[in-house]
Amino acid sequence: KRVGKRANYVHSDYIMSDAGNIKPEKRGYHHGDLRTALIETGMRLIEFSDADQLSLRQVAREVGVSAAAVYRHFPDKDALLTALAHEGLERLGAAQRQAAADVGYGSEGFNASGRTYVRFALKHPALFKMIMSYTPQVDHFAADADSVSSPMRWLRSSVAALAPEGATPEQLRSAALRAWSKVHGLAMLMLDGQIAPDDSLIDAVLDGRDLWPEAQAHSITQQHC
Repeated sequence: KRVGKRANYVHSDYIMSDAGNIKPEKRGYHHGDLRTALIETGMRLIEFSDADQLSLRQVAREVGVSAAAVYRHFPDKDALLTALAHEGLERLGAAQRQAAADVGYGSEGFNASGRTYVRFALKHPALFKMIMSYTPQVDHFAADADSVSSPMRWLRSSVAALAPEGATPEQLRSAALRAWSKVHGLAMLMLDGQIAPDDSLIDAVLDGRDLWPEAQAHSITQQHC
């Protein structure tokens, strides 16, 4: 499904960190670093078209190499899109961590990282939707931390850091899933045109999120008395 005019949405007050900022200019590459140049070019091109419109030949042409040179690094289009999805997730994770650091971490930092998730999706709609299609299918909460994406590592570590003493693995998993569902659901509702992209609405929905409502925290404490 095409995002349409909403693909042009840009949050004017949101300035992403260098790791999260996708710059539109064309870049050259140094000898021996073609793979990086191909990924950077693919990241630029996907800002202006959906993943199904991107081709290896187009990327090769933009970089200034032959299609055969591209195939040495990416045997097919799916391999390139998987690499772009990984890069996109790294940039999203870096932007979330920076947003949390800017307000001093803690619960405020957690809420800031959630707002950043939604605004990243709105600023890079084609990339965000492609990420969801080309991220490896794993149990993000059961897998080892080193095998999940940067945003998921951030989510898991943040939930654990904010958890009350005695929280069980299942309670940690439930809290993380609630938090992820909220930000991802809001992002997709806005991207799909079900509700209009609006900064004040993002703040209203995501500010003051309580991972551990008082009643739940009390229940956890009682279970471990």
